[in-house]
Amino acid sequence: MDFKFFKKSKSTILFLIVFSAISIPVFYHLLKVDKKLKIYNPADVNPSLVHQSIKHITKDHKIADFKLINQNGEFITNKDYKNKIYIADFFFTRCTNICIAMAYNMSELQEFYKSDDDILFLSHSVTPKMDSVSVLKEYAINKGVIDGKWNVTTGSKKHIYELARKSYMAVIEEGDGGEDDFIHTEQFILVDKERRIRGFYDGTDKEDMEKLKKDVALLKDEYTSE
Repeated sequence: MDFKFFKKSKSTILFLIVFSAISIPVFYHLLKVDKKLKIYNPADVNPSLVHQSIKHITKDHKIADFKLINQNGEFITNKDYKNKIYIADFFFTRCTNICIAMAYNMSELQEFYKSDDDILFLSHSVTPKMDSVSVLKEYAINKGVIDGKWNVTTGSKKHIYELARKSYMAVIEEGDGGEDDFIHTEQFILVDKERRIRGFYDGTDKEDMEKLKKDVALLKDEYTSE
């Protein structure tokens, strides 16, 4: 037996083992970094969805502070969503078209993340005068809303519409939140723990719901790998 060849082969194998042990985790880490979700700022979004006052913003856009009233008559603020990933939408209880599919898909998502305390849901009524607390309560019961997991909310119309336009960038229609103003959107918006927008999805589309789930998994990975 050629002991020199044996020693050389042994050294080569040892080198390959050590190299693999170091390089594979590094390579995997680089792949994970590449898969981070985009952080959306007004300058990154279709200009037709962005309010004139925020179009110039290229970084650090966050969902503004909010104060709403949920299906139980409780005040809900951004503090209730602190350090949580959440999915937001805009709806109204009397809607007979896109809101039906949206409510179904939101319910499905709620069931999917039922045991995940990191994930919450927030729905804003775009007809807050009609959607009183009692109306929202009945709606919540019919849709299987879990208290503490999913808040369906009413409040000041001007406040809700400003959130839709200037925070969530969810609607094309311009307006001032006045009596004649009306918005209607199928958008689901994914918001991270820093109140940054990380994705937009068609709330009526099943394929987009599957994409949303994959994006939530990527977003959760960001926090577990920090």
